[in-house]
Amino acid sequence: MIQLAADEPQSPLLPVWPEIFIGLFAIGVVYSAFHFKLLPIINRALDERREAIEGGIEKAEATQAEARQTLEEYRTQLAEARHEAARLRQEAQEQGAALIAEMREEGQRQREEIIAAGHAQIEADRRQATETLRQDIGRLATDLAGRLVGESLEDHARQSRVIDRFLDELEGRADTAEAAR
Repeated sequence: MIQLAADEPQSPLLPVWPEIFIGLFAIGVVYSAFHFKLLPIINRALDERREAIEGGIEKAEATQAEARQTLEEYRTQLAEARHEAARLRQEAQEQGAALIAEMREEGQRQREEIIAAGHAQIEADRRQATETLRQDIGRLATDLAGRLVGESLEDHARQSRVIDRFLDELEGRADTAEAAR
């Protein structure tokens, strides 16, 4: 440092000019080093980072748009699947109703066939019972008439004619009585 007058004290408010020049020179060297060397490296790193962030944001937006599109496609497919399921359910109900109607018709037809067969069987049984009854009544009547007359009435042709005529008269009387009621 430069010495001033030997005994003069230096004012604390007045700077020491050589220290100011050295300080300014040191600040200029540091500033130049930062400005020309470190600042471009820092700016380049910041630019790369900004581009990476912007690229990431663009990729995220693109991915989000793709996700929305995929979601819409899935919703569309789900709606179509629900529509198809409803259509299939409706077809199944219609087929079930048709099958039930067909089975009812078949059951009705079978019931009528069974009833007709039953009536035919009853009619056949009635005829057979009537025929058997006629024969039994005819034999009993012939036996009774033979006992009353005291002789045998074995002539079958005459016997059959008499019995048939007698039974026809009885049936005619029964029909007349029924019609009168």
